[in-house]
Amino acid sequence: MSAPLVFVLDDDAAVRASVLNLLAADGIDARGFAAGADFVRQARPDTPACLVCDMKMPELDGLDVASILARQGCELPIIFMTGHGTIPMTVQAMKAGAVEFLTKPVVPDELLRAVRDALALDEARLALRRELAALRQRHESLTPRERETMTLVIGGLLNKQVADALGVSEIMAKTHKRKVMEKMGARSLADLVRYAERLQISQARSR
Repeated sequence: MSAPLVFVLDDDAAVRASVLNLLAADGIDARGFAAGADFVRQARPDTPACLVCDMKMPELDGLDVASILARQGCELPIIFMTGHGTIPMTVQAMKAGAVEFLTKPVVPDELLRAVRDALALDEARLALRRELAALRQRHESLTPRERETMTLVIGGLLNKQVADALGVSEIMAKTHKRKVMEKMGARSLADLVRYAERLQISQARSR
């Protein structure tokens, strides 16, 4: 996995430089942006990342940026900063998906802690996204008959019931089941059921 990356979005050049320098001193790779429009055009990196974002900016403010990211399906953790924090603003920020809300001037240790927590969160999310992508790829490798077998097996049907539902012999049903287990990388029925839940595959239950 590539090194973590932090995006710093603030129209105040001095604040932006200060945050970038703080992160660099802590060994964290960071990239600065002065305008929300420039940032939202950035492609989502395939690496753990987070956004340190000023709330009040011309044109696109912090909440606008969060809204655009949400529409793009981007779950990038956001750490909001503001020099004019209020309780309603904090509530708005949290509803927009903020993982932290800091008041300027930001305490360096608080910002570093928030960044580390956000990167850890995104690393976990990224791992789950990659795992789900791998599961989808395995499921796509199944033949139509094997997919049908999988829905029957995860529904708790016995081999004879699977065979009857498929209109094949019990030996053939066992063969289909074995191939499903192998292709899906499942070591047990519990594994297969868990993978099906992740893929939101419906179960076919016995009557």
